[in-house]
Amino acid sequence: MEFTIGQTAHFSRTITETDFVSFAGLSGDYNPIHVDTEYAKRTFFRERISHGLLTASLLSRLLGMHLPGPGSVYVSQTMYFTKPVFIGDTITARAEVLEVHEKNRLITLQTTCTNQDGKVVLDGEGVMKLPKKEQIR
Repeated sequence: MEFTIGQTAHFSRTITETDFVSFAGLSGDYNPIHVDTEYAKRTFFRERISHGLLTASLLSRLLGMHLPGPGSVYVSQTMYFTKPVFIGDTITARAEVLEVHEKNRLITLQTTCTNQDGKVVLDGEGVMKLPKKEQIR
């Protein structure tokens, strides 16, 4: 498995009502800003916003399935939530290889999620452990 500095991958997904409900059930986070329309109308956002970790979960798919891909596992991830995500937003998760440490089998990636307007909603840096060569199929 060869990786080069500057190599990128991305995918997009539209966030749905079902995603909000499913994530609340999975995480147990029923904060009314995520699940209560009437409550959310009285907030700064004026509508429900996505759980931050629902948005971040798109990075898990991107890194685990695309770059670096299957067999790799998270070591760390920084996250800065810069804008809210709403139902109906189409989020593009993007990763770019910053460093490759072959000796330690680590890869560092710039990770970003943007909305359909091109505005960054999440920014960070992830470190992934690569599988041993004999584990790659």
